[in-house]
Amino acid sequence: MESATDTALTFRDATDADVDALVALIESAYRGDSSRAGWTTEADILRGQRTDPEGVLEVVKSPDSRLLTVEREGRIVACCQLEHRGAHAYFGMFAVSPTLQGAGLGRTIIAEAERQAVETWGVHEMHMTVISVRQDLIAWYERRGYRRTGRMTPFPYGDERFGIPQRDDLQFELLVKELSRPSPGTGSVTR
Repeated sequence: MESATDTALTFRDATDADVDALVALIESAYRGDSSRAGWTTEADILRGQRTDPEGVLEVVKSPDSRLLTVEREGRIVACCQLEHRGAHAYFGMFAVSPTLQGAGLGRTIIAEAERQAVETWGVHEMHMTVISVRQDLIAWYERRGYRRTGRMTPFPYGDERFGIPQRDDLQFELLVKELSRPSPGTGSVTR
């Protein structure tokens, strides 16, 4: 069986023309029945939307952000936000097509995102927030070197732009990973 990482991936910054495809990808990875094909679904804890065209376009247009878009054979299969925040970068809006999850694609993308954050901004840490009840997802990030900080921020209850919560104990936990500079001679992925 061919894995999701056997075929060449192209990493590039999103453009305005990608917004609708990226919204569809993010929604398919986290919400509704289509998200159940993968393991990142939030369908049991949140209903409604995960993002919208305005939110994605805001990331695309922000001078301190990049929406890294990942293509395979000319089709968008994943994305992630990288935002420069001084000494660290923020990693968010991470989505992998549900039908390609579990084949190593996410691991490849997060490693490339970390490499690009160091190369582009010279940051030493990557930060992200994860819904604290998502123990399986947090464990996946821990296997990638992220550590739990115990620092929580409240979920934006009442703001349906982030979804309609199905439980009353949602909050975000900050995860942090120290990044190192690449060794001399380290190759990079095509952009």
